[in-house]
Amino acid sequence: MAILVSAIVAVIALIGILGMALRAGDKTPAVGSAAPDFTLNSQDGKSISLHDYKGKWVVLYFYPKDMTSGCTIEAHNFQRDLAKYDVKNAVILGVSVQDEKSHQEFCAKESLTFKLLADTKKEVSEKYDSVMNLGVMKLSSRHTFLIDPNGVVRRVWTSVDVKTHSDDVLTAIDQLSKNN
Repeated sequence: MAILVSAIVAVIALIGILGMALRAGDKTPAVGSAAPDFTLNSQDGKSISLHDYKGKWVVLYFYPKDMTSGCTIEAHNFQRDLAKYDVKNAVILGVSVQDEKSHQEFCAKESLTFKLLADTKKEVSEKYDSVMNLGVMKLSSRHTFLIDPNGVVRRVWTSVDVKTHSDDVLTAIDQLSKNN
């Protein structure tokens, strides 16, 4: 059992190192294209659809796994900056392949108040070309899509520094808002 746990930890560590090399292909929704709509359950079991947020900026971020160090840092920074996103009329939606219960535990442990969506069938992660196939398992890739109030993809990050990512997204919203 200890060997299996060590192997899983090693695979998760490789996620950060290999990142893009593990991606399935180049079907990522292009900047300027309509963001693919979806409906998934959140940590509280409620259905959430992308179209519910028309009129708001949406930070749709995919992450590999609840309760892991990089994912926790990224989530904490989004939570820290939640008031700044509110001022910019933006919402945070996190997506991973874990189920609602895992997301609920992650939110409770880390005091997260934004929505984490359960993509257990990996359909949304696949629509956004954000799946890492690790052979024995598939996880969501660490990708982010910034979607404007009209539902159009305005920025895509396929390489993310979890420590600065929230700041990077806020800066992008400011820049894109000035250009419109």
